Amino acid sequence: MWRMARPRKPLLSRDRIIEAAGALVDAEGLEAVSTRRLAAALGVSGPSLYNHFRTKDEILEAVADAVSARVDLSMFDGGKDWRAALHAWAHSYRDALADHPNIVPVLARGPGRRPAGLRLADAVFGAMTAAGWPAAQATRIGALMRYFILGSAVASFAGGFVDDRTAYDPADYPHLGQAHLLAERGREVDEGAFETGLAALLDGLALQYEALPAS
Repeated sequence: MWRMARPRKPLLSRDRIIEAAGALVDAEGLEAVSTRRLAAALGVSGPSLYNHFRTKDEILEAVADAVSARVDLSMFDGGKDWRAALHAWAHSYRDALADHPNIVPVLARGPGRRPAGLRLADAVFGAMTAAGWPAAQATRIGALMRYFILGSAVASFAGGFVDDRTAYDPADYPHLGQAHLLAERGREVDEGAFETGLAALLDGLALQYEALPAS
């Protein structure tokens, strides 16, 4: 009896599901993800997704981990001092999130069991303790940096203003006379704010580091 040959590549895989879910999150947000939508995008039946993921939350966790995996961690192995390493890592992390801001709420839950997220946390903590930071303070530094980086990726400060001069009447907002210009300079403002904040954080940590008791 003649039978149709099986395709050499499986019709569905974890990577294909993650890619499709990530595209949906980027385009429409977390709430847009459903097994029905994903199945339609992938050209498969909904139940087939459960061969790879048990729940929608597992899919979103995998999408979040795929974003974490794009963050460069090589600076923690390259002999840089702790401050230079944190600076380079913070920019790499923010760059990864800038392309996928809608997944930030999932990342904000913490690494959980996500492999890339755990590698990220392990690299930061290991580098800080190796540099001489006490373990408790190294933990706080990792948390502080995560708060700052994730917060910077949630929304654009400059993008929150409209480019209409009449929206900011000097009688009501005497110090916002130039606020209508922020929208068109969004990237410049937001990147400058990130660098300003990062420098302030690292300067403050450097003062604390200098005050650490000699080991």
